[in-house]
Amino acid sequence: MTEPDLDEFSSRRSTVYGQRGVVATSQPLASQAGISVLEDGGNAFDAAVATAAALNVVEPTSTGLGGDVFALYRTADGEVGAMRSCGPAPQDATIENVRDAVADEQGVDPSDAEMPDTGAHAVTVPGTARGWETTAKTFGEKSLSELLRPAIRYARDGYPVSEVVSAQWQHGEELFEDDNAREAFLFDGEAPSTGQTVTLPRLADTMERIAEEGADVVYEGDVAEQIADEVQRHGGFLTVDDLASFEPEFLDPVSTTYNGAEVYELPPNNQGLIALEALNIAEEVGAGDYDLDSPERVHYFAEAMKLAFHDGHRYITDPEFEDHPPLGSKRWAKRRAEQVGDTANHDVSFGVPDANAEDADTVLLCVADDEGNVVSYINSRFAGFGSGLVAGDTGIALQNRGSSFSLDPEHPNSLAPGKRPFHTLIPALADFAPDDDERDDWAAFGVMGGYMQPQGHLQVISNVVDYDLPLQAALDRPRWRYREDGALALEPHFDSHAAAKLVRKGHDVETLPAALFGGAQIVRNEDGTLSGATEPRKDGNAQGY
Repeated sequence: MTEPDLDEFSSRRSTVYGQRGVVATSQPLASQAGISVLEDGGNAFDAAVATAAALNVVEPTSTGLGGDVFALYRTADGEVGAMRSCGPAPQDATIENVRDAVADEQGVDPSDAEMPDTGAHAVTVPGTARGWETTAKTFGEKSLSELLRPAIRYARDGYPVSEVVSAQWQHGEELFEDDNAREAFLFDGEAPSTGQTVTLPRLADTMERIAEEGADVVYEGDVAEQIADEVQRHGGFLTVDDLASFEPEFLDPVSTTYNGAEVYELPPNNQGLIALEALNIAEEVGAGDYDLDSPERVHYFAEAMKLAFHDGHRYITDPEFEDHPPLGSKRWAKRRAEQVGDTANHDVSFGVPDANAEDADTVLLCVADDEGNVVSYINSRFAGFGSGLVAGDTGIALQNRGSSFSLDPEHPNSLAPGKRPFHTLIPALADFAPDDDERDDWAAFGVMGGYMQPQGHLQVISNVVDYDLPLQAALDRPRWRYREDGALALEPHFDSHAAAKLVRKGHDVETLPAALFGGAQIVRNEDGTLSGATEPRKDGNAQGY
């Protein structure tokens, strides 16, 4: 894939403000879909569903009905909650069954078989359609049918493809092998160029079916049959029964305080505890006390992050299968902070083998309305177009989230029937005035990109809390990230002096393209003043009204 040169985009943005509502997302047409719902009397939850559905069409390279959806929210009446709508592995997907099947495909002994990145064995039950429907029914003021209209219109009537999305779409030329996949998402065998107007009629048909009949058509009807048939045709184990038994769930977020703010994340099977542990360690070592542009600031935050990754990647999995220690607690962080010094710690390991999640990409959108609702909403297939399988003539590209499983029974995220894989996706909330009864100051935010997500959360929260940066400036700042190989990667705009000093502190420093450092969005309701900002590394915008 040819990455767009983001340095060609020399524009500067300010924080966007709105009186009635704000939407921030990675594609402007999707933002407009959310705004139109707000203008038509919908609330932030309605706008989140409409925006997510539109992104399935205008940014199909990173999200789709064949993936999962998560939400973190604060309602107008003060409820803080979370929705998890991610499906598990099929009931017949035992380690033995998948090893045998993969061994036949790879021509190896079953003991040497590894979980593939793509294909039928990487497909888990998709949670998107039921997640949208549950969100709308539980919190919305409009029907799912109404909320899908903008997405259906874009898919049916066409839209011009934006620049970053066009570059990401090129991945499909190599990934898609079957005719139904290539016909659904390629045009004369090629990805669309920037500005090319495209239609996705098969996806439009399926969305119209969902609008008319509800999400059950994806889990129990003929769409479900096409999904199961597609996976089984390629040797996988997904059945209609696996689809029909799926339901979203509401759960309590996990949280911690950081320098006077309270930050909320999703609990396992998501990596939210990694972000919380990193925040706690960073607070313990005073990482936010250093100057904004100093290499010391990067060093201490990055070292906190490294320890949090070391712990989280060894303990976080589906909580119904394995317990985890109190990774998000201050007591845990105080003990772990003892390992942070003024040089890089090489006695910890960032990740675990075969996780396949470092550079996954997805979409995040955030919405705030004048009722007091703030919503962070994530919709994903994991890696781009996902598994490479598109279900029949439905236009639904199926996710490859199951590639995060391991066929090693001792692995922290070992495969098991009915088990949900380790999920990188973490929408987030922040209460910037948790102890002030006179102030109401809530933000919904997130930073996309596989293992970049908790690292981005750490940096954005510090930018706002420690340095009082405006929202857009908080997203614009150059970022760093740890890599699985132990390198500390910096964006090209980092000061060369800072990079050199980090090397002297023992870090293996490298410079990587800006596209690998995020996909952030943020909205805020500060005592009734609505604001939002968007990621300069994507095509999107923040829009208010």
